[in-house]
Amino acid sequence: MQIPFNQHTLVRDIVNLFPKSSDIFKKNRIDFCCGGTVPLADAAAEKSVNVESLMTELEELYEKNANSAEDMEFWTQTESAVLVKHIQDKYHRTLEEELALMSPYVTKVARVHGDNHPELIKMHDLFYELKRELLEHTAKEDATVFPSLLSLDDPNVKNREQILEEIQELEKEHDHAGAILKDLRDVTSDFEPPIDACGTYRLVYKRLEMLEEHTFMHVHLENNILFPRYFEA
Repeated sequence: MQIPFNQHTLVRDIVNLFPKSSDIFKKNRIDFCCGGTVPLADAAAEKSVNVESLMTELEELYEKNANSAEDMEFWTQTESAVLVKHIQDKYHRTLEEELALMSPYVTKVARVHGDNHPELIKMHDLFYELKRELLEHTAKEDATVFPSLLSLDDPNVKNREQILEEIQELEKEHDHAGAILKDLRDVTSDFEPPIDACGTYRLVYKRLEMLEEHTFMHVHLENNILFPRYFEA
């Protein structure tokens, strides 16, 4: 089977073509959302990953999941208003709920086990920094930036440059959230709990990893599908 990408394809475009590739990129700590605008070969080199082995893994997964590209292709083709609604419903609302549900677990684990595992104190602080960042960010998107962005579909809109600057500010905020997630992965040893971890401890690490995946796909839809429409127009 001929795969539709190669070593020179941008990482973000591979995920657009083949969403399941994000699992492989995550495993190899290759950023496909904020840092996705680089060729696969360069991204692999940055993480000291053998690009030939990476391509083989991608090819094998693609052959097993040849039809999985349809969902992301749908979002690349759909109208911006529909995509924005999808981002708000699937990512903003879900994120708000998950952050609220996780908070007491993160606090409890840090309080109970922080003396013996000081990395949990750092994990706690990073989580709450990320929570504050994401909630402020999504609230701003919902209230002002997304409505402004959709107004750009009108060719006569007068404050186009100001709105584009607001979008660029969102991308900077995405970069900051991505940096916090990288720090969380580092401090938790890739979300791998120690052998003596209790059930709640393990639950927190698992949900942090799920939060990372959820946030990466959220940012990918905005940075690599929605926003470029207006800068390329």
